[in-house]
Amino acid sequence: MPLGILEDTKLENVPGTAPLNELGNDNAYTGIDPALLKHDKTGKIVLVPQPSESPNDPYNWPRLKKELFTITFGWGCGCTGAVGPLLGAAFVPLAEDFGVPLNTFVSGVQGGTIASIAVGSLVFNCLAVKYGKRPVYLITTLGMMVSCFWAAAAKSFASLVASRVVCGLCMGPFEALVPASIADVWFVHERGLRTAIFNLGVLGGINLATPIAGAVIQYGDYRICLNGMGGAFALALIMVFFWMPETAYKRTDALSIDTGHDLTALEGKTDTKHLEATGTPTPTSGDEHAISYMRELLPYSGYINHVSFWNTLIRPFYLILSPAVLWAVILFTTCISWLVLISLTLSQIFSAPPYSFSVGAVGATNVASFVASVIGTLVSGHLVDGVATRLAKINKGIFEPEFRLPIMITYLLFTATGFFAWGQSLYNLDPWPIPVIVCQGLINLGVQLGTTGVVTYVVDCHREKAGEAFATMNFIKNLFAFGLTFYVNGWIASQGVRNCFFTIGGITIAVTLLTVPMYIYGKRSRSWVHRHRIAERL
Repeated sequence: MPLGILEDTKLENVPGTAPLNELGNDNAYTGIDPALLKHDKTGKIVLVPQPSESPNDPYNWPRLKKELFTITFGWGCGCTGAVGPLLGAAFVPLAEDFGVPLNTFVSGVQGGTIASIAVGSLVFNCLAVKYGKRPVYLITTLGMMVSCFWAAAAKSFASLVASRVVCGLCMGPFEALVPASIADVWFVHERGLRTAIFNLGVLGGINLATPIAGAVIQYGDYRICLNGMGGAFALALIMVFFWMPETAYKRTDALSIDTGHDLTALEGKTDTKHLEATGTPTPTSGDEHAISYMRELLPYSGYINHVSFWNTLIRPFYLILSPAVLWAVILFTTCISWLVLISLTLSQIFSAPPYSFSVGAVGATNVASFVASVIGTLVSGHLVDGVATRLAKINKGIFEPEFRLPIMITYLLFTATGFFAWGQSLYNLDPWPIPVIVCQGLINLGVQLGTTGVVTYVVDCHREKAGEAFATMNFIKNLFAFGLTFYVNGWIASQGVRNCFFTIGGITIAVTLLTVPMYIYGKRSRSWVHRHRIAERL
């Protein structure tokens, strides 16, 4: 029972469990000679997953190439996060300008975007699985750029909604596909920081867009914001073209130490005599020539997975049978949707007395949220990687994905406290710094810490199916958020902010406590998923 995690008695090697530090003398990880394992430059950390010998393997990319890749998806996620709530601070006056009720405007402009993100997450995940991730990133970034310019030129409410729906369809990959890309490029002990950057992009974009857009709308026009957003996506398109090569790669000579496969076998091969006789993998991909930079710039690398498109479209829903994915869906859906709920109600809350904020002032309320997200990024990446590495060392060198979960304690403390305080302070009509700085700061700090733990845990449990897992998570999360757009403003108007956010705080505590059984039974659940071939049912 490693550090409170129940051992599995069905499998010798459970997917996700892998040697991370130097193994103890009793060699707690069976089935492999530690001398065969590749380590990082320090020689103290085992590389999980094990890279192949090919220079074209993304795990073997130079450090600069990996960091440019990270910068690119960070910027892309930031733009994607920003374009969703871009007009949030001005919902009330914009609804009046277009001559539609507030609920109708929010449901159309914001709800249409959210619903289309859910669809786009599934469709573009299928295309990424079949044809690789690079063409998907290029096409969708171009689509977001065009849709922003279209929205700026829209003359009617119907045209504005249509442009936002197209934008939402193209937002899916930067919300659902990036975690899988992180798993393609970075090792287990490096994923926490990169996942935190992904979360900062999405959450930071959500929080930073509103204050900037609010000021621009107040002193200029909402079309300026949309045109500026189109320019930001144009820059993202350039960065994706030059700095985001294809990461889909078929390894043929790497030890599979984290997927539950037979460790005496090679990925994709059945002949293991050479490996067992010489103690080294067959040098197949090591003979590959490095792909030139100019060839990497091609929009499509020629990668193809001969799996049915419709099979891939349905398969993500089978992953909901995985306890890890089900747990992540519940946590991810609630913690992100509550932020969407806040963004949808800021204009309603702070435009009314006693605050009577202008559009620019309503937008500025999100500055504290952005600062909290930055602080959370600086802390969460190192915390989630550091805790996992430390616990693996205590656990005789063996890493368990459940070592990512202790960070959820911070999510419970900060986020739940923030929601209760937010509701009470607005009910008391406290001075604006209390709800805006203190409460929103606590909420966003906790969400940044919690989502980093959720994302890294799912990637570690289902590395080979990370794309499908996050397509499922994003689909359900956005459907839930879409439902919120229909009643959230009415909910607050009828029951008041205290009752509303006290309910949200209670739900947050309840779902976060599901982490306790997930930690205890997580290893057995991973074994069950592997033995019953949940991810390969189709």
